[in-house]
Amino acid sequence: MPPLNGSDPPGPDRGGFGAWLWRRPRHWWLLGIPAGAVIAFVVGAGLIGGIAGGLKFASSQAFCTSCHEMDAPSQELSRSVHGSNVLGIQASCADCHVPPALVPELMRHIASSLELWGHLKGELDTPLKYERHRLELAQKVWQELKADDSAECRTCHTPAAMTLARHPVPAMAGISAAVMHQSLASSYTCIDCHKGAAHILP
Repeated sequence: MPPLNGSDPPGPDRGGFGAWLWRRPRHWWLLGIPAGAVIAFVVGAGLIGGIAGGLKFASSQAFCTSCHEMDAPSQELSRSVHGSNVLGIQASCADCHVPPALVPELMRHIASSLELWGHLKGELDTPLKYERHRLELAQKVWQELKADDSAECRTCHTPAAMTLARHPVPAMAGISAAVMHQSLASSYTCIDCHKGAAHILP
């Protein structure tokens, strides 16, 4: 049987299926299928990389403190047990305010973009204005932490590892935080007892 449109039919006598797969297609427009797949892959990889890079930058300490409204919270964090402690471990803004899972993290950043309107209106542009809104801001964060069972806290604090028997502070030696936490009702979450761990309470 003669070849159609100048292309060779598949078969053992023509090098098998693999060889046929790499031959010029019978219709030139079919080249658009693999070309389109390559373009889609490159664009998709670029978008995923761009989103991941953008999320990482938006979660950086430099980005979080780039607005002058964050001067007071940043200073409070640096003086708190999360910013300065005997273990030398420091938490960043994102550690406490950005959920660890990808989709909640993305949703949190989208919601945060709405706060730009408040920045443009100058809602918190003075220390006095910030103090007036402190309770409202704190309650919003507490509700968010309560809603996701303090997932941000749990990325660093593991209940199973909460034994303070070798704690560097002698007064706390022998106290097992794990036992203390196990005695709490299941409805409790970290933020129920640890408000003010990084910022001044309203």
